[in-house]
Amino acid sequence: MATLKQRLVQQAMSEGFDACKLCRPWDVPLVPERLAAFIDRGYHGQMDWLAERQTWRANPAALWPEARTVIMLAESYTPKDDPMATLGQRDVGTVSVYAQNKDYHDTVKKRLKRLARWLIAEAGGEVKVFVDTAPVPEKPLGQASGLGWQGKHTNLVSRDLGSWFFIGSVFTTLDLETDPAEVDHCGSCRACLDICPTDAFPAPHQLDARRCISYLTIEHKGPVDEDLRTRMGNRIYGCDDCLAVCPWNKFAVEAREVKYHARDDLKAPKLADLAMLDDAAFREKFSGSPIKRIGRDRFVRNVLYAVGNSGDPTLSAVAGELCNDPDPTVAEAARWAVKRLRDAANGLA
Repeated sequence: MATLKQRLVQQAMSEGFDACKLCRPWDVPLVPERLAAFIDRGYHGQMDWLAERQTWRANPAALWPEARTVIMLAESYTPKDDPMATLGQRDVGTVSVYAQNKDYHDTVKKRLKRLARWLIAEAGGEVKVFVDTAPVPEKPLGQASGLGWQGKHTNLVSRDLGSWFFIGSVFTTLDLETDPAEVDHCGSCRACLDICPTDAFPAPHQLDARRCISYLTIEHKGPVDEDLRTRMGNRIYGCDDCLAVCPWNKFAVEAREVKYHARDDLKAPKLADLAMLDDAAFREKFSGSPIKRIGRDRFVRNVLYAVGNSGDPTLSAVAGELCNDPDPTVAEAARWAVKRLRDAANGLA
């Protein structure tokens, strides 16, 4: 007769997850020191919530003291097409793979809740589910459970799934059998560090979010430093460079969930069309998308940086239309784009 853990893993697979591993909430003893160093150096930028909830994020056992086991789940979102194919294309933007369709938080959380209800029905106990929505150190817990290891880019890497997978967790008061922690398999490879357009990695396993394009396009409010915006290229929401070059992706399997397959209009969206979105059109276009979270103004700011970096003089009129936008950051980005395109046309950029 299969053990409860074996049945749990089988149920997780039937729910659509690609891996299921278990650890204890206290199996991440290095997190407090590393998180404190990250915040002390100011690497968190404007993400004040990291500092405000540092106590919980540093110690998962403090988040819910009654929890005895953490069930870590992985779900692949590996893209069908090359995620870097649109980089450098002058008239289109590049959207991070995970944001090219539905918001994964909703999909993963539904799976987690179904799995949690199954566990309660089978064995009782109490549960809490998390998917990037609470102060939980998911990547360290992922390594502690054996789900993968934190690569030099700080993201989780799996020998079976590569770099393209979402993480979710189920905390439970049940005392279940755990799995051995995963060890680092990066070796001497530094492809993820060398590819970064903004030099956001001060050292292997360290990320300065203030220089990371994912942070700059999603979390950062207000204007981006000009030196960094020129390095953003045409990345208008997130950045996949460090994930895309990981050699372990040769083992990745294409996402089974159709909600993670790219929408046709987000594979290579036209910058001219995106720049003209007003608030209502933005909300309609990105309904159900993680992009909706950053709002029209921040998104159009990103698009205008891409316009300015495009070197395409036909986009000057598009940027010119927004030079007096009601949002001051958008207006400044538009004026910068116009000047940069003018300079490029005159051989000055």
